[in-house]
Amino acid sequence: KRVARWGGMSPLGMGPPAIISSPALVSALLAFTVAQVAKVFTHWHTTGKLDYGRLVGSGGMPSSHTALVVGLTTSVGLKESLDSSIFAMCLVFSLVVMYDATGVRLHAGRQAEVLNQMIMELPATHPASESRPLRNSLGHTPPEVGVGAIVGLVVGYLHYSIWITQWGP
Repeated sequence: KRVARWGGMSPLGMGPPAIISSPALVSALLAFTVAQVAKVFTHWHTTGKLDYGRLVGSGGMPSSHTALVVGLTTSVGLKESLDSSIFAMCLVFSLVVMYDATGVRLHAGRQAEVLNQMIMELPATHPASESRPLRNSLGHTPPEVGVGAIVGLVVGYLHYSIWITQWGP
């Protein structure tokens, strides 16, 4: 049995470090990883091009940030209960991330597309014609966020369920 010290965190010399012994954190990171890997295949499905740069890129199907926060929220909800304050905080955090992905970040990406087009149409002598293109895959459409939420829910639930059967609460 693990000895809890320092506020419940296990020191490096006594069992697994707290950072990897947290089912909520592991669920969140696993959901993020699954979503990032899925982006390679969804990009390939829509464009016919296998782009491993999608493993580290933002934007696209599914939203990995949404998967991350929903995976965290799911695991915390299962461990702490749906009426706990920490679950409420995670849920609000998740909703803010999802709103931001479909709102501010999506529109910033669309503005970047317009600005890139305007810069391309400038005469070669214009000082801004040499500027680097802006990233336009910043945000997500509602379906991309929805699928990211499903990935987070499924991965969070499955991981937490396996965690409980292997190591207990």
